[in-house]
Amino acid sequence: MASAAPRVRYLAGFCCPLGGLAAGKPRVLYHEAEVFLSTGSELVYVYDQEGGLLTAAFRFPDQVWHLELLAPRRLLYALCARRGLYCLSLDHPGRSRSTSRDDRDSEDGDQPSPVIPVDPDACILPDAALCAFTVLDSVLVTLVQGPARWKMQLFEQPCPGEDPRPGGQIGEVELSTYAPPAGVPGKPADPHFLPVLCCVSPSGSRVPDLLGGPGGFTLEDALFGLLFGADATLLQSPVVLCGLPDGQLCCVILKALVTSRSAPGDPNALVKILHHLEEPVIFIGALKTEPQAAEAAENFLPDEDVHSDCLVALGHHGRMLAIKASWDESGKLVPELREYCLPGPVLCAACGGGGRVYHSTPSDLCVVDLSRGSTPLGPEQPEEGPGGLPPMLCPASLNICSVVSLSASPRTHEGGTKLLALSAKGRLMTCSLDLDSEIPGPARMTTESAGRKIKELLSGIGDISERVSFLKKAVDQRNKALTSLNEAMNVSCALLSSGAGPRPISCTTSTTWSRLQTQDMLMATCVLENSSSFSLDQGWTLCIQVLTSSCALDLDSACSAITYTIPVDQLGPGARREVTLPLGPGENGGLDLPVTVSCTLFYSLREVVGGALAPSDSEDPFLDECPSDVLPEQEGVCLPLSRHTVDMLQCLRFPGLAPPHTRAPSPLGPTRDPVATFLETCREPGSQPAGPASLRAEFLPPSVASIKVSAELLRAALKDGHSGVPLCCATLQWLLAENAAVDIVRARALSSIQGVAPDGADVHLIVREVAMTDLCPAGPIQAVEIQVESSSLADICRAHHAVVGRMQTMVTEQAAQGSSAPDLRVQYLRQIHANHETLLREVQTLRDRLCTEDEASSCATAQRLLQVYRQLRHPSLILL
Repeated sequence: MASAAPRVRYLAGFCCPLGGLAAGKPRVLYHEAEVFLSTGSELVYVYDQEGGLLTAAFRFPDQVWHLELLAPRRLLYALCARRGLYCLSLDHPGRSRSTSRDDRDSEDGDQPSPVIPVDPDACILPDAALCAFTVLDSVLVTLVQGPARWKMQLFEQPCPGEDPRPGGQIGEVELSTYAPPAGVPGKPADPHFLPVLCCVSPSGSRVPDLLGGPGGFTLEDALFGLLFGADATLLQSPVVLCGLPDGQLCCVILKALVTSRSAPGDPNALVKILHHLEEPVIFIGALKTEPQAAEAAENFLPDEDVHSDCLVALGHHGRMLAIKASWDESGKLVPELREYCLPGPVLCAACGGGGRVYHSTPSDLCVVDLSRGSTPLGPEQPEEGPGGLPPMLCPASLNICSVVSLSASPRTHEGGTKLLALSAKGRLMTCSLDLDSEIPGPARMTTESAGRKIKELLSGIGDISERVSFLKKAVDQRNKALTSLNEAMNVSCALLSSGAGPRPISCTTSTTWSRLQTQDMLMATCVLENSSSFSLDQGWTLCIQVLTSSCALDLDSACSAITYTIPVDQLGPGARREVTLPLGPGENGGLDLPVTVSCTLFYSLREVVGGALAPSDSEDPFLDECPSDVLPEQEGVCLPLSRHTVDMLQCLRFPGLAPPHTRAPSPLGPTRDPVATFLETCREPGSQPAGPASLRAEFLPPSVASIKVSAELLRAALKDGHSGVPLCCATLQWLLAENAAVDIVRARALSSIQGVAPDGADVHLIVREVAMTDLCPAGPIQAVEIQVESSSLADICRAHHAVVGRMQTMVTEQAAQGSSAPDLRVQYLRQIHANHETLLREVQTLRDRLCTEDEASSCATAQRLLQVYRQLRHPSLILL
């Protein structure tokens, strides 16, 4: 092919989204001096090439997917996404005009253009599933996206001068099945690739052409008969070609489809599959390739049809199909099909004069010549017979990039080809090509041509630079995501393989009391420490769940655990992150103990991987959209770190242990009633308070619970950290090891201590040594008794639960070391066990009686129930 230097002239600029226009939806049509343009948004523009300005802009209710012009009637058809088909009369565009200053200011043209909102009455075929259409003078053909199949429908066109709404449906047929795109249930997703429809007519049929677009063309009788059969040739019927997103190229004879309603038959016989490209079909066209017909085509008037001898179809990834009538070895006329591989992905394409096909990729606009490779006629072939298709195609670059919509004129007055193109930046431009003339050598440039050339080069450099920046940003995002995934995998493996040993990433929890305004608050401090060699960066979150005892015991209750999420940002090796959060008391003044604090590391796959594969801020047309099935199905990965239980022994406060000069005020209890506070201030000095708590403390004996543990068992468990300390003192220090006052208890060597519970009640802990004489026949067993006293039954239950929990852990650890118990009196143990079972049965009986007795009788029952509870909390057994 001869080298060509295109002359590019920019006409106007149009608004486009950040990142540029996406391929597939923009359209450019022209008729005489008028250009009709859609950028894939709600606006359709009308541009006057002679005047060099925008004459109108139509605003549709949604995105415009396709445009076609019925030039003889001056009607513009537009397919509006999820709305249907609209028809506008270009002779009366101002009937619904409503010019907006904001819309005028948004345009980049030299002159402001009126914006005309499209009236809802202009919708001639409302159908949310409509995906493609083509219009003839008497027939409207539509393609509808069904639940699982494509459906082609035929409508009768009204006569000129009548209402443009189509008449009744005159034909319908279902095409092949397809896999619907994923979307929200009840709302199907928009197709990524739209089907392509066009009408093919035989040379003997006079069907008005759709000027300026790929809507229709005329084929020579030989190729028409070979492709569509004798029925279509005899009927002189137009044929609708349909290119589907799955790659199928099929055809339907219009007259056969119309007659099928009066004489129903096999619907599959109406649809013929010509070929399968195995990739989305984005363009169907026809051209004249025979060299001997080139001169005759040049002599046609602009309004005359050129009978094409080659049918082409182009796929998104660059696969092109060419079909032409050719002679075989036996001298028989047969269809010749050839597939070519062109550079892709293909954004748009157009057929021009001289057997040339123009196709655009993100990096270049190329042209291939199907007439250059025609084989010479053999002596045995007819003199006027057609030649063959070239065995291979060599695309020639036109040095124009990022064209998303293209329209070609087969000839100009100068004998060349004129292209009308829309770039990804929204620029409308014309490209004048003279591909038939050889360029003898470098001509001497004038100042004007040199300046124009420099502008073109700078524009090309800007386009390439913008594309490089988009690609670099996408590569950087994916590299960052891969690095983060690698770090996450290393962290997960390190945590899961640590077992019972020290964890490379740990989270420890401690509690302390703090004064917030006028109320004491129990605060939990969680320290996240990274002892590994990895870094916790983007996507990591520390989740802290606080679960109270009421929520843990009552699964059907309305309460729910509180979860705090703290983003972990740039926590490198050796770094620490400290988080402090309140545990209570709540608004009701109570603190449900025990409280469980669980710490978990969460890694968000959606944030890291989804952001890199489907960035929300990138609408770059050069990047292929990521399929939804590549994104991770799971939200993320959870890695448990620690589980800490806060019980009564950790929450006790000991105001009496502080030195006199540093003694803090007494801990505040729950928020008191203002009336009770006022009455207390009004009582006489020296008188006793008269509240329920004070009466219970004065007249009722404190509740007591105790537990006995073998002294030998305690010595074995506490020998490491309490050597040289009396056993009772070591036991009390062990019980209060997680309390803030343990250092003072250790310094004073205390074996009993009185503290204050979170609700203000006193709790007394007493540890003393006792001897159990009835259990072992060999003699008394030395034991340690841990006794808990309090006037609050709830507080003594919580303290007793905390002591029993520590004893269970200690007994489990010592049993694992193989400790053995001494000989015991089995009959005595059985008697104690029987006594306890009797008490438990009595508890059940008393509780059932409380539900049926009146108020007077229930007092005695409640007193007896409390006595039985006291006996159960003083067992005669011992932990060995």
